[in-house]
Amino acid sequence: MQPTKRATVYFDPEIHQALRLKAAVTDRSISDLVNEAVEVALSEDADDLLAYEDRKDEPTLSFDEVVKDLKRRGRL
Repeated sequence: MQPTKRATVYFDPEIHQALRLKAAVTDRSISDLVNEAVEVALSEDADDLLAYEDRKDEPTLSFDEVVKDLKRRGRL
């Protein structure tokens, strides 16, 4: 395991209080909670990029075309 890196992060007071409470309730550190949240966010970004790559060659439809199609099919 690589050594951890230190960073200073500033939170709104309400978020900091919520983090402190959650850390106490879950018996985890604020650092663990923040690391997990950042990992989840980065993972979601990676998933979005993969989805984009998978769909980049699909035809592009305008909003008007989509609305017309939904109306034609009785969805609107």
